[in-house]
Amino acid sequence: MAFDEGLAERIRDALADVRGVSERKMFGGVAFMLHGNMFVGLIGSTLMARVGPDHSATALRRPHVREMDFTGRPMKGYVYVDEAGTAEDADLVAWVSTCRGFVATLPSKPVKAARR
Repeated sequence: MAFDEGLAERIRDALADVRGVSERKMFGGVAFMLHGNMFVGLIGSTLMARVGPDHSATALRRPHVREMDFTGRPMKGYVYVDEAGTAEDADLVAWVSTCRGFVATLPSKPVKAARR
């Protein structure tokens, strides 16, 4: 599945001045990493948001948010945000900031060598 390139560009704009961010194509979409830890990603026009296990219940009470069940089972600490929940730049920036803040508390992962 392709991802919404326009939404990806809006995320890139929100992260333009943030050090330690990288991007990786995965899940048929794209993921944004901070020091090797994924914090947001896109599948189609749906945002995958890593809010952390302590903030999942609060995030799920927000409009346009649902449980992330990419594997068929709920993924602890992650939610999906549907397109309507990221339509406004302020909403998208808030999600990106929240998720980046959570992942900043995690230890960095070593950089993996590129596959050939």
